[in-house]
Amino acid sequence: MNIKEIDEFSRYRTKARAYFCYMLSRSLPNRVPGITLKDLKVGLRAINNTIKNVDAMYILDAEGRQVINTISLDKRYSRKGQGENRSKRAYFYKVLKEKRCVLTDPYPSIKSNNLIVTIAYPIFNDKDELLYIVCIDIALEKLLAMINVSSIDSISGKFMKYIYATFTFALFFVAMLLFVKGVYNFFELGVKFYDIDIKNVFESTILLTLSLAIFDLVKAMFEEEVLGEHHKNSGDDIHKTMVRFLGSIIIALAIEALMLVFKFALTDSSKLLYAVYLILAITALLIGLSIYLRSLDGKKR
Repeated sequence: MNIKEIDEFSRYRTKARAYFCYMLSRSLPNRVPGITLKDLKVGLRAINNTIKNVDAMYILDAEGRQVINTISLDKRYSRKGQGENRSKRAYFYKVLKEKRCVLTDPYPSIKSNNLIVTIAYPIFNDKDELLYIVCIDIALEKLLAMINVSSIDSISGKFMKYIYATFTFALFFVAMLLFVKGVYNFFELGVKFYDIDIKNVFESTILLTLSLAIFDLVKAMFEEEVLGEHHKNSGDDIHKTMVRFLGSIIIALAIEALMLVFKFALTDSSKLLYAVYLILAITALLIGLSIYLRSLDGKKR
């Protein structure tokens, strides 16, 4: 089970229901006199030829009993199921209650144990009496790939996973290089403890700070885009990562500005103005970050 798939389904559920209900209404007769099982079978075969990703299609009577064998391209499902009682299934009760086409929540398939959804479409006669319920089972990942071309289960979605994985590993390598260089500088300081260069201390601190910022970014990207771990509070997690990343950048720039102040104060005081410009830029970043945090706080309230 992929949490991100469930979240993606919740966002595209209305679109998916509209699509399948339209396909069923276009192919199956409804609210007309003389509806027969033969007419419904012809319509289902037409749908099966149009939508290749369907796992199974079958028809129930008004009591919830399957009246035909399952129609499916998968031999595990086809030509089976006639006479099976499905009156206790959630989609049967939902159709009876709402009297319209419904799309169920994802649930584990008894046969494959994969997450599937069921589209249930009621068939009425010309007197508005329920005759049959046409049902279509489709795997959740197949439905998402059909409805959303950029879904994590579509070809483009899987391709983007590999792209994000490549970038995260590259950024992780950069973070490790910065970390190793920063630690190496500290070891050098240990060897020359009585001859410490303040510049090297600042440089090591900057390198480690940037390494941590990039690592936080890599962690967020890998969990969200590669592993697909999409939590309920993922929006808050993204904001926290962004704030930590920007905070690390601001700290690194502030250290650099402090270095320039010391350097120019000792070597060339005429260049102190450049350090002042950098400090003003850092101040602007802090103000922008404060406004960003204030807007987030306002949304939560």
